[in-house]
Amino acid sequence: MDVNEPIMAAFPIAKRLWNAIVNKKGLPDPEEVSRIIEEIGLRNLYKDEGIALFRNRYVVALLIPRKNMIVIDFISASGELSDALELVAYYDKEIECYVIEIIPANELEYEENLGIEPVIIDAKTFELKSYPVLGEFEVGRKVKLKIDSYTFKLWRESGKLNVCPVCGGELRWKKEKAVCLDCGIEVIISEER
Repeated sequence: MDVNEPIMAAFPIAKRLWNAIVNKKGLPDPEEVSRIIEEIGLRNLYKDEGIALFRNRYVVALLIPRKNMIVIDFISASGELSDALELVAYYDKEIECYVIEIIPANELEYEENLGIEPVIIDAKTFELKSYPVLGEFEVGRKVKLKIDSYTFKLWRESGKLNVCPVCGGELRWKKEKAVCLDCGIEVIISEER
């Protein structure tokens, strides 16, 4: 798995948080979230005073656990704030669901969300109430988002196979891969789960 940009860290962490919430029947503790961040290749540099700092060569992540909420800020190690993202996982009392959102830290730059479907999990049944398309990135000639067959099944059920899961742009499909006409991301269906 490649983590060269904030979004490349946010997607796999959001997917792992989704699994952790379903398995634990609630939000994971800060220690478990720290392990998840380390699993994707970011090294823990500092942990104290209720925050933790992680980094690899390209991405800096700041974990700020709060009561009934997890906040992870992702910043490009180059310092470019235009790529900064925030991942927020929380329990929403109004809809009685756990929610995981990936939102741009600089809303002026994007004016809206990136096109990323939030993860919404029913707090009673722990069934999914949304259609998130999350996976892991791989960098080669093109940036590829690898999704498993279960995620593809959910995505197909949403009826939004022509919408890029990263930017909300238009996708063009050829067999088991698609390319976004706007951001250039290639989406590949992998059998791994």
